[in-house]
Amino acid sequence: MALGRKLDVPCSDTSLIRGMWEVRVKKYRQRQKKEQERIEQSALPKIDQQWQYRIYCKTLQTKELNLLHQYLERSTLTDKQPSTAEQQDQKDPEQTKLIFQLDGDQWMDFPRELQWMTYLKEWHVRGTRICRLPEYLALFTQLTVLEIPKNSIAELPPEIGKLTGLRELNVSYNRLSQVPPELGDCENLKKLQLTGNHNLSELPFELSSLKQLVHLDIAENKFKSIPICALRMSSLQLLDLSHNCLADLPQDTDRLEQLVTLFLHNNNLTYLPHCLTKISTLKMIVVSSDELNCIPTRLCRNPNIKFIRLCDKRASAEKKKKEEEKKKEEEKKKNRWREPREEEVKKDSGEKEFIELYIDSLKDRETVPESTTKVSISCLL
Repeated sequence: MALGRKLDVPCSDTSLIRGMWEVRVKKYRQRQKKEQERIEQSALPKIDQQWQYRIYCKTLQTKELNLLHQYLERSTLTDKQPSTAEQQDQKDPEQTKLIFQLDGDQWMDFPRELQWMTYLKEWHVRGTRICRLPEYLALFTQLTVLEIPKNSIAELPPEIGKLTGLRELNVSYNRLSQVPPELGDCENLKKLQLTGNHNLSELPFELSSLKQLVHLDIAENKFKSIPICALRMSSLQLLDLSHNCLADLPQDTDRLEQLVTLFLHNNNLTYLPHCLTKISTLKMIVVSSDELNCIPTRLCRNPNIKFIRLCDKRASAEKKKKEEEKKKEEEKKKNRWREPREEEVKKDSGEKEFIELYIDSLKDRETVPESTTKVSISCLL
């Protein structure tokens, strides 16, 4: 090859190739989504469910089969008295609410018959050893209340996002370490309780779409700050962040324009931001006063706000060291799979119930006297 000879090297703009592939990937995902929607809307799942039900009925005796038929027929009856697993709402007698109840540590899984009771509107499952929700949860499209506290549930399935009619979700005192982003699809959700899961430290940003959420309880966890999604829940009226690891509050907390009650006790807060004074709807704040040394004057002198400072009795340095050593030993033991003790759960929930009763008693008092607007009590939490 002679020196100085020029070579023609083909070249092209890689952005054009990338754009083409992005378009193809987008079209492919759209086709996948349409195919999934077509399968969900088709009659195949219902036909399969009916056949599974027939196969299951073949294995039952005559008495068991009659009882199952009688139970399923109650979905269309309003005159019969409800059983332990099915009750009518006393507050609204005009509308029948069918409720499924399960209680007791003898239960390690949901009963098989539950998958054919898709007409149920409420689940109340507590105190069991159930560690996961059933795969057929998405079939319960009429479900409005899902209450499953004090179990051994380690995760929420993505199918929970298909329960678009869900209004209340209580997964307190379980073993959750994360929340699926699909929960943000439950746009009618008004009350969310995730208390006492201990390993929970963040919430997905997708929960920002819960614009109708009024009550958010994430106490007794490991949150180091208010979740970003919580600041975008425009209808939020009650926010419970007690018993966490909060060191400060964000300066844009005033985005919660409808906030009425804020629980912040048992955290590591040393000051409260001035932005809290901009929330005109705020009526009650509960904090721990041990390390709190900076509070906006407008906040504590506002006669319309009940500012409650709880004084926690501190242990001595030696006791703290012993407690830390005990905690380390307990954490090592917790690495092994074991069931949570009922006494610990009762202690945590009992303390929370005490605080709630105390707060309720304050709501009925007048806000003008200083003794009601500034309350300082000393109790061991």
